[in-house]
Amino acid sequence: MQAATTANPVQRRTTRPRADAVRNRERIVTAAREMFVEHGPEVPLDEIARRAGVGNATLYRNFPDRDALVREVVCSVMDRTARAAEQALAETGDAFDVLERFVHTAADERISALCPMVSSTFDQHHPDLEAARERIEHLVQEVMDRAKEAGQLRSDVGVGDVMVAVAQLSRPPAGAGCGSIDRFVHRHLQLFLDGLRAPARSSLPGTAATMEDLRQA
Repeated sequence: MQAATTANPVQRRTTRPRADAVRNRERIVTAAREMFVEHGPEVPLDEIARRAGVGNATLYRNFPDRDALVREVVCSVMDRTARAAEQALAETGDAFDVLERFVHTAADERISALCPMVSSTFDQHHPDLEAARERIEHLVQEVMDRAKEAGQLRSDVGVGDVMVAVAQLSRPPAGAGCGSIDRFVHRHLQLFLDGLRAPARSSLPGTAATMEDLRQA
């Protein structure tokens, strides 16, 4: 009688995207991020594809509609900003200096690209967005808590106060070209940061803003 043989289980391969496909996706997100900041979320998708150096078919293969692309840009900006906060938390030394470095880095990431999320019709409760928001809120809160515990950051400000200031101060005013204010961004951010130092010289109206306050505004 022939012994029964046990078949080896089939090993499933995890398909990884090709390197060129990953680069194309990254180029699209980078180009979209730049153009959303410069022209707003309604910029034509074929213009984004042109700046990214890819064909329209490649763009739509990665992002079937505008909402999917805007959501990816928002998540990308939030993830990059969260990494800046993680880097700040890994640093030692003066707690307020750490907060300052994070704020200036966040401005360089063009966090104003988050603004399309406010006006867009896509699902603002998408799991990717929720996860990105929770991560950045937790990390920035930790950066601020360290400065507060050191007695260097006024106690009446919240994460939302910092993030809305970074967004507003890093985007051009109506009628101004995107690049026209680049040389003023860090100057104005430093003025804002000086106003955050403790002891506070005035009482702020209202209450400290949270990220939830910004979402509901």
